[in-house]
Amino acid sequence: MRSLMHLFSLYLLLFSASYDSFVHRALADGVTPVEAQQLRDEVRGMFYHAFDGYMEHAFPKDELRPLSCQGEDTIGNYALTLIDSLDTLALLGDRERFAASVEWIGKNLQFDINKTVSVFETTIRILGGLLSAHLIASDYATGMRIPSYEDQLLHLAEDLARRLLPAFDTPTGIPFGSVNLMHGVDEHESKITSTAGGGTLTLEFGVLSRLTNDPIYEEVTKNAVHGLWARRSKLNLVGAHINVFTGEWTQKDAGIGTSIDSFYEYLLKAYLLFGEEEYLYIFQEAYAAAMHYLHNDPWYVEVNMDSAAIVWPLFNSLQAFWPGLQVLAGDIDPAIRTHAAFFSVWKRYGFTPEGFNLATLNVQQGQKSYPLRPELMESTYLLFKATRDPRYLDAGRDMVASLQYGARCPCGYCHISDVEFHKQEDHMESFFLAETVKYLWLLFDLAAGPDNLVENGPYKYVFSTEGHLLPATPQISLVREHCSYLGAYCRSGDSRRKSFTSDTSYGEQKNYTKEYGSRIHTYLPSETSYASAPFSGFIKGVCPGLTHGQKFGISYLNPTYTHDNNSDYKDRDQGEHSVEERHSIVIDAADQDDGKEQSDNSEYNEDIRESGDGGSQSVKDPAFQSNSAVIVFNDDDGNRLTDDSNYNHDDRESGDETSENRFPQR
Repeated sequence: MRSLMHLFSLYLLLFSASYDSFVHRALADGVTPVEAQQLRDEVRGMFYHAFDGYMEHAFPKDELRPLSCQGEDTIGNYALTLIDSLDTLALLGDRERFAASVEWIGKNLQFDINKTVSVFETTIRILGGLLSAHLIASDYATGMRIPSYEDQLLHLAEDLARRLLPAFDTPTGIPFGSVNLMHGVDEHESKITSTAGGGTLTLEFGVLSRLTNDPIYEEVTKNAVHGLWARRSKLNLVGAHINVFTGEWTQKDAGIGTSIDSFYEYLLKAYLLFGEEEYLYIFQEAYAAAMHYLHNDPWYVEVNMDSAAIVWPLFNSLQAFWPGLQVLAGDIDPAIRTHAAFFSVWKRYGFTPEGFNLATLNVQQGQKSYPLRPELMESTYLLFKATRDPRYLDAGRDMVASLQYGARCPCGYCHISDVEFHKQEDHMESFFLAETVKYLWLLFDLAAGPDNLVENGPYKYVFSTEGHLLPATPQISLVREHCSYLGAYCRSGDSRRKSFTSDTSYGEQKNYTKEYGSRIHTYLPSETSYASAPFSGFIKGVCPGLTHGQKFGISYLNPTYTHDNNSDYKDRDQGEHSVEERHSIVIDAADQDDGKEQSDNSEYNEDIRESGDGGSQSVKDPAFQSNSAVIVFNDDDGNRLTDDSNYNHDDRESGDETSENRFPQR
């Protein structure tokens, strides 16, 4: 064990040296504006190499097999890659292909098919793609208005969302992982879903509610977030998998990567897009806990959600979105360090493997692939936008080179099945066109002198987890005051309300919905020790005399814990618990100062400042342009809070098979 600790400490020293070298070289050999234009044009060519390959060899199937130049249906047999690419076509200013694609989809796409689909993937790829393209095609201010367009994509989006609604008919409000578009939820459907799968639906469903004036979509997804957050641990951590009927965690590993990642992402982005304070409130609590228990600067590990004991010292590629999220939250310093650490893995292999073991300092066995993921590109773009540091252009240039020389194949870009040997695999995910090349193009266009919808358009945009552009228009972002807390049912006279239980199903489905006036409330069985409040209908005013948590019905409900006198883990009120005490592999105790918090960013309260107004970190031109609000977390005295929650040891549980495992995992 001591040798492993020494090895890890040595790696940190080597990483620090390589980081300094990376910074020096980036400053010395920074990408010039002329080279940035060339790289932007090269990335544009990458998009069309893959898009044209799909249209010629795979359309209207879902995705392209770029080695064999054939198509395959992967998600639902509805031209997935075309829908996922729509707003990228608009971003590139390709009016002709954007208009032709919108017209084809409006005339030919239908969802009345006997197909079981992932609720998560269908929402972020198809629903998000349709809504983003609709908002661009219907608005003269975007410069891409299609004169003949008559809201066909919006009608398709609403039809699709209606077919997904039966998945939310559960005792907890947390949706099933998959649903049949024609028949609803199969009676044998798995009751286990991931936290990301249940908590990454708010943007798309919320935008749809505000465009159609039908609150049901926003309500069910907000109720799902409440259902997950009410079941957090005393440490404000959430696990990876949960039973949607009982509310019991079936895998208690807490992290920022696989199965949890975009839950954090959508908490902050829902606040930024909709302006609803409760999302910020939850994000503050969740982010503070993540920085306190998961952050081992500059890396992040997985811990038991109850005890905070490290169970998995692993960097997985989905974690790479986190520095970008920190940019949106205004927490720049740790974002810079973490991005540099993650990029050092890319530099080592030419790509980021799905898993890199921080104890052995090697690719994790069975996780050697790189499926063209966009997360590191997203964080690179957002960090450059916030700092204008040329090192991120250098990083982007390296990413383009790796993709061009390692992943390019006859008809598109291939998965890399083994990052150590750069072995290609005959598959190209639709998100390569929706996200990966989009963020690279935005990076270099910003450096060359931006001329695009995001940087120069009429609105500030929030990127969905699939990279779709969701504008903060008055119709979408107008804050609606409401009274929403546990036990309150507020009526809204103009709300359109329909039952979302499927008329047809494979078998008898128990309906856990009950009508209260004009709203639908999903309730819990009486034996459940948790409860989550539904989102009320919109009314004027707020409920006085309540705490923030009570007002929004998201207060932690304390389950029964049995104290283990033989536990190796001390209660937090007996002293600060060092990382070494939790797990001796990752950090040497000599690196910790006695009595000092693990991270300077461990606990936060809310303080919203305009960018450039001072504070500990002034952010130049963050993700919402230079005049956007940057969120900084301090209390009134400038101090950070301390979480004195107690915890007990809980052995790591094995992961359960979820309904989402049949579909591509994000």
